[in-house]
Amino acid sequence: MAHHSHTHSHNHSHSHSHTSNKTVLRISFFIISAFMLAEVAGGWITNSLALLSDAGHMFSDAFSLGMALWAFKIGERQNTLQKTFGYKRFEILTASFNGLLLVAIAVLIIYEAVERFVSPPEIATAGMLVISVLGLLVNIGVAVYMVKNSDTEANVNMRGAYLHVLSDMLGSVGAIVAAVLMMAFGWAWADPLASILVAVLIGRSGWKLFIKTLHILMEGTPENLRTDEVLAAIRQVEGVQSVHDLHVWTITSDINALSCHIVVDGRLAVAEAEQIVYRVEHLLAHHNITHSTVQIESDRHPHEDSVLCSFDTHTHPHTHGHH
Repeated sequence: MAHHSHTHSHNHSHSHSHTSNKTVLRISFFIISAFMLAEVAGGWITNSLALLSDAGHMFSDAFSLGMALWAFKIGERQNTLQKTFGYKRFEILTASFNGLLLVAIAVLIIYEAVERFVSPPEIATAGMLVISVLGLLVNIGVAVYMVKNSDTEANVNMRGAYLHVLSDMLGSVGAIVAAVLMMAFGWAWADPLASILVAVLIGRSGWKLFIKTLHILMEGTPENLRTDEVLAAIRQVEGVQSVHDLHVWTITSDINALSCHIVVDGRLAVAEAEQIVYRVEHLLAHHNITHSTVQIESDRHPHEDSVLCSFDTHTHPHTHGHH
């Protein structure tokens, strides 16, 4: 007798909704794309490699913002019988890709920098400096706007987009500092050194994001949940004798799911047993678990009593079919 339910109590610790995330991405995307085009034009006219490379940076930014926006759009599609969870996971895949993209960018920057140590670039000009500063201001503006109005902490898709903007901002800082040092002291090595420092920071945040999304894709336990606490809480519920076959996972940022079997007194009527399930689900809603499936069994159930399902199909072919 399995009992399924949706308890939609998104007790979000974050005030930012999906729509505000999308709006923020859309506006950020337009601002950054516009500035990128201006930089391409400027780089073309002044024949400045630094400007064009900064525009390249901005392009990767615009690209990842566009991707994150697209992921939210696709994630809103309705669930179908073929995709019972809908397209929510797409946001995680995009964030994962964004994380790897940041690592790739970092590797490319380091490779470039090593080449520049060997053959130093030309000394920067004042015109370049002015545009770099403008680029920095645009990036700071967008980054602050994103932090204030969207969920850059808990939503991995938003975080991926935000990290690109941040990396771009660091890139601009590096370029400006290097340009000033080169103009003031003629230190040609300042430029590649700044690039390497920036690359290390970018690579690190990208890798951390990738690991986070990998954990979600591997159906790992949600980061904001303590499984032992949840287990202890379920066991405390009146009428629950024991818990086994527990699975807890994340569908997408902020949507956690749980399934488990609980053992209750075999003499209870169905309606009475259901009351126990409702109590368990009510409790799980307080633990940020929005989707739970609880299977009821009497103490004569055929499953092993381990908390985790062992997926061991070879040794007991008959004990693990869920009847």
